[in-house]
Amino acid sequence: MTGVAIFIVALLALLFGFPVAFTFAGIGIIFVCLFAEPSQLSQIPYRIYANMGDNGEGLVLMAIPLFIFMGLILQRTKLAEQLLESMGRLFGSVKGGLAISTVLVGSLLAASTGVVGASVVAMGLISLPVMQRYGYDIPLATGTIAASGTLGQLIPPSIVLIILGDVLNIPVGDLFRAALAPGFVLIVSYITYILIITKLKPSLAPPVPLLDESQSRRAIVIEALIAVIPPLVLILVVLGSIFTGLATPTESSALGCVGAVFLSIIYRKFSFRLLWESAHESIKITAMVFAVLIGASVFSMGFSYTGGEEQIEELLLSMPGDRWGFLIFTMVLITLLGFFIDYIEISYIVLPLILVVVETLNINLTWFAILVAMNLQTSFLTPPFGFALFYLKGVAPPSVQTRQIYRGVLPFIAIQLAVLLSLLFFPEFYGMQQDQPALW
Repeated sequence: MTGVAIFIVALLALLFGFPVAFTFAGIGIIFVCLFAEPSQLSQIPYRIYANMGDNGEGLVLMAIPLFIFMGLILQRTKLAEQLLESMGRLFGSVKGGLAISTVLVGSLLAASTGVVGASVVAMGLISLPVMQRYGYDIPLATGTIAASGTLGQLIPPSIVLIILGDVLNIPVGDLFRAALAPGFVLIVSYITYILIITKLKPSLAPPVPLLDESQSRRAIVIEALIAVIPPLVLILVVLGSIFTGLATPTESSALGCVGAVFLSIIYRKFSFRLLWESAHESIKITAMVFAVLIGASVFSMGFSYTGGEEQIEELLLSMPGDRWGFLIFTMVLITLLGFFIDYIEISYIVLPLILVVVETLNINLTWFAILVAMNLQTSFLTPPFGFALFYLKGVAPPSVQTRQIYRGVLPFIAIQLAVLLSLLFFPEFYGMQQDQPALW
């Protein structure tokens, strides 16, 4: 079972801390030299060139650095800070109001920046101290912040959805459209849980008095609208241009960059230093993503040339339960891998290996992609290795213990799994279907 061996060796190398891109590329080359024809390595440049989009598909990947740049510009304009402060004043007098504000702001940040780490860090720095000050239960506060920060994995424009669209050969606009309903259900579920738990246990999230007693309710509402409307308009412009067919995701991402710079001018945060720092950070993140893509291409070549694809396809097709057995096994596998490796590696390494099986079983690729995206979002929260937990712990006060963060995210993980299961067994509720639609 050479195919299984190459996969296990790659995972073990990652657990020892070797760089992801070079690990996958190196192991792919070694296995080709040992178990196939070394002359086949001459195909590597052609694979890399194909990923660059000589057939036009590479244009989709151009949206990744542009959306990253847009998100970083908005992050540096203190958008999260203004939204949280305004929403906190608006909902603070309600039981659990600050937690509800955090969920709403997290959804807006997800739709405008799509950067999970930035969202969790921003809300951890701003919202957590306020919740602590007013006596919020620490597990509830940290769980809400971590769960809200991961919404950027699912709510468009999501980098994850762009990558999945490229890997599974699905129009990104279709994925953005399909992700709206599950994302909305997830937000409503979070808020419903907060309302229920604070109703049953009011001491967990006491109401907060107006932060500024001199302000009237009307002034607070107007202030909140001023903070919300500009990023909301940007979201509508970016997503609306895609959904209406006026622009491709790549063109829309460029439009979003211009809009983000315009917002930085409105918020009086614009400077050439802001542009330079955002561009510099965008290059670093983009280089990491594309290095993993190149490494994954070499790895998949080694996997294919050593007979791994046929072995994996035979294994998955022989599983009991046919389609449902495959889907459940895949979801469990992605969840387990999410404990150890990032969503980028999972997308570029695991999904190409099972794509043939997905097509053989006639599974709707758009539905499958949204299932994977929701699963990857859950992996950001699962202890002990969830990335969102590390982001939050890094900015939380020393008094906040790791076990409190772990305990706080458990209800939200249960909510995500419940929504994932509902999407798995009742896709019609979300406007999707299980079977791949016919082309005629």
